[in-house]
Amino acid sequence: MAYDEALAVRVKKALSGRSDVAERKMFGGLAFMLSGNMCCCVTGQGLIVRVGPEGYEEALRLPHAGLMDLTGRPMRGWILVEPEGVNSDAGLNEWVARGAEFTANLPPK
Repeated sequence: MAYDEALAVRVKKALSGRSDVAERKMFGGLAFMLSGNMCCCVTGQGLIVRVGPEGYEEALRLPHAGLMDLTGRPMRGWILVEPEGVNSDAGLNEWVARGAEFTANLPPK
């Protein structure tokens, strides 16, 4: 399944103020890395966002957020945001900021 290239461009724009961003093809989509750690990934199903274990339950309660399950076992600390949750720039920026905030606190790789 191909990823949404227009959404990838919007994520890139949302992260444009950072100097530590790199892109990498992962999960059949395009991942955005901050200092070597994955922050978020645009896939054919929506936007995967790394929220960490502490932010996981809270993020799951937000509209359009669901389990990130690529293997039959949900990955705790990661959220799959449905396309409807990132249709607006405000929604996208909120999710990207959430992922960047968590990832920025990880040691660089």
